[in-house]
Amino acid sequence: MLTGPSMAQKWIVIQHVSFEGPGLIAAAAEARGLAVEVRRMDLGHAVPPMAEVAGLVVMGGPMGVHDVASHPYLVAEQQLLRAAVERDVPVLGVCLGAQLLAAALGARVYTGPEAEVGAGDVILTADGVVDPVLGGGGATLPVIHWHQDTFELPPGATHLARSTRYAHQAFRVGRHAYAFQFHAEVDRSLAADWAPRLPPGIVIAEDRRAEIERSGRRIVSRFFDAVGAGTQAVGSSAG
Repeated sequence: MLTGPSMAQKWIVIQHVSFEGPGLIAAAAEARGLAVEVRRMDLGHAVPPMAEVAGLVVMGGPMGVHDVASHPYLVAEQQLLRAAVERDVPVLGVCLGAQLLAAALGARVYTGPEAEVGAGDVILTADGVVDPVLGGGGATLPVIHWHQDTFELPPGATHLARSTRYAHQAFRVGRHAYAFQFHAEVDRSLAADWAPRLPPGIVIAEDRRAEIERSGRRIVSRFFDAVGAGTQAVGSSAG
C-alpha cells in the first residue's frame, strides 16, 4: 500500500537569491495543504538531508552550475537532486534549478551564444503536448526567459519544450522530475521585484505578464497534481 510522506518530511524549496522566490509554486503548494519550507542559500541555510524531503523545488539565480568555488552549496544541491530522482521523489527545477538537475543526472551544462531574457514563448515537442504537466494548453506556452546558460538532455530524459533560441527548455525524467529552463512561477509580486533588475530595455507589459501568470498557474497546478501531491499537514517556514 502506498503511503504519504512522514510528518517530519516537507516540500523543500531551495532559493538562491532574495528576488527569485517560489511565487506561484508556493501558492499552489499551500492551496493543497502541503508543508513547505524555504531554504535560503543566500542566508546561509543548509541543504537538507534526503530524509526530510517529501518534494523538492530548486529555484533560479544569477550564479552558474559550475560556480562551486564561490557557491559550494551547489555541490550538495546536485547530490540532493540526484538522490531525489533515484528515490522517485517529486522534483521541479527552475532555470538554474533545471541546469542543476541536468548536471546532477550527467548532462553537460554550458553558456550559450546569447542571452534569452523577457517575455516569450516555448514550443512543446510531441511529448510535451501530451505531457500531464505542460500539455493541455496548446502547443505554445507564454513564459518569461532569463538565462544564457543552457544544458544537454540527461540520459533517458524526455524532451518537452524548446524555444526559437534554445532547443532544450524543458525535460522530464521518470514520472516525477521536471526541469523548466523558463519561468512559469512569476506572479505580480515577483514581476515587480524583477523589473528593476532586468537588462536595460527589457520591459514586461502588464497584459503579457497576466497572460504568463494564467498559464503558469495552470502549469504549476498540473505539476502538483501529476506528482500526486495531495493534502498533508499544513505548515510553512522561511528564513
